Amino acid sequence: MIDQLRKQYGQLQNGKQKQNNVVLNRYSFPQTAGGLISYGPNFDDQVRNTAAYVDRILKGESPGGLPVQTPTKFELVINLKTAKAIGTTVPRPLLERADEIIE
Repeated sequence: MIDQLRKQYGQLQNGKQKQNNVVLNRYSFPQTAGGLISYGPNFDDQVRNTAAYVDRILKGESPGGLPVQTPTKFELVINLKTAKAIGTTVPRPLLERADEIIE
């Protein structure tokens, strides 16, 4: 299933398909604007974590003393409109795992 998506991505990169879509991305913004798939950290969660860090710094904690955090919540977003536009189908197991499907 991932190999099929890589093949589609390669065709887009080589200009064999006349679409100007982002196929894979880290954040879901491009998928809502016509990209195909994104898998990455939840953006809202990262903003909340950043706000908590800023709050701690403004309250007097040393930035150097704050622990480094890594994302804990990831999301998979699939845009079926784009899949149809580029002539590909997204495998059912991938659709079942998606946190959001744009139809």
